[in-house]
Amino acid sequence: MFNSMINKISQLKSELSYRAAFVNHARKLPALKESDRVIVDSLKRDGVYVTTLEKLELGSTSGLLQASYNQLSRITGGNNSHLTKRLPQIYTVTDLPAFSQWGREQKLLNIIENYIGLPVAFHGVHLRKDLPNENQFGTLLWHKDSEDRRMVKIIIYLSDVEEKHGPFEYVPVSSTSLYSLNYYRIYYKLWRSGYLGITDEQLQEVIPQHKWKSCPGPAGTVIFTDPKTTLHHGTLRTEERPALFFAYTANPPKRPELCTQYWDDTFAKPELYQEPDSVTLLR
Repeated sequence: MFNSMINKISQLKSELSYRAAFVNHARKLPALKESDRVIVDSLKRDGVYVTTLEKLELGSTSGLLQASYNQLSRITGGNNSHLTKRLPQIYTVTDLPAFSQWGREQKLLNIIENYIGLPVAFHGVHLRKDLPNENQFGTLLWHKDSEDRRMVKIIIYLSDVEEKHGPFEYVPVSSTSLYSLNYYRIYYKLWRSGYLGITDEQLQEVIPQHKWKSCPGPAGTVIFTDPKTTLHHGTLRTEERPALFFAYTANPPKRPELCTQYWDDTFAKPELYQEPDSVTLLR
């Protein structure tokens, strides 16, 4: 009981420090163009904003795409078509300059800092190929991430994504706000699952399906999302879906131990290729 009390006091101090830092940093947030402010406002309201690489107009996009398709061409499919649960193929590409340069574009960092409200840490990039599955498990279940109080992930589709490819799907934050009964009903279901996630059927008991938002789109679709505040998942698919996942939190995050997967050896790293300039990551 004593240890529990000490832990609660520590958590309270951490939360008070966070809130103080949040308030103090408000006047230091970088200025945004109106078009970029729309992204921040949408993240606060819905938890998601969908755009395209073309509309973002970032200078390093061509290099990012070239490197992405170069790496995708090297990924060989495993002999796992007989499995009932086919895990995604995930590669950590943070150390490749083309990926980290795009992830550290100042425009992106400014948008994300305005949403998170604190100095930003860019943790890294996963190149991910999600495979066909008939049953929900893992990230196919509805879930929330837990690296930080607020965070941003940027998902980029590297091929056209229709329903058969399993697009990203979410419930708008407005449907599960802290002040609604739905928030606590979903929280209870997630708690019962050990925070592993809930099925479509379990979610429908709380949020009707017509309120779920699916995000299909052509290659080059970009999804900004806060996976901490937004209930989300990848839908069941009959065809594979290649995509990039960029991860950002406050610096430092609430749970830094959950962020190391974007640069450590949790997942395979593709063979590095030579580029003229090196990049120092924000960690």
